[in-house]
Amino acid sequence: VQLEESGGGLVQAGGSLRLSCAASGSIFEIEVMGWYRQVSGKPRDLVALITADGSAHYLDSVEGRFTISRDNAKNTVYLQMNSLKPEDTAVYYCNVDGHYRATRRADAFWGRGIQVTVSS
Repeated sequence: VQLEESGGGLVQAGGSLRLSCAASGSIFEIEVMGWYRQVSGKPRDLVALITADGSAHYLDSVEGRFTISRDNAKNTVYLQMNSLKPEDTAVYYCNVDGHYRATRRADAFWGRGIQVTVSS
C-alpha cells in the first residue's frame, strides 16, 4: 500500500488548509484512516482518525477546528484544518490500518509526511 499526501504548506494564523491522503493497492482492506503530527524532537501525536463506518475522534486541541473525512470509493482521507494556530505547525503523517484481503493479516502504513507551517 502506498500513501500519497498533499495539501500542506504555509498559512497565516487563522487560515485554513486541507490535507489529502490517497491510498493505492487493492489487496488491502482499509479499516481506520488517520492523521498524526510530529514536531522535531517530540513524539508523533494522533490528530484525528476515522473508522470505516465514519466514526471520528480528535485530539482535544483540534476539536472543533479540524474535520476528518474519508471517501471509501477513492481510499482517500482528508483533514480540513480551520482556524489554524502557530502551535499546529508540524509534519503531518497519514496512517492507514487494515488487513490483507487474502490472509486477513493486519498491517499499518504511513505516508512520508507533509509540512504544515502556521505563521503568527
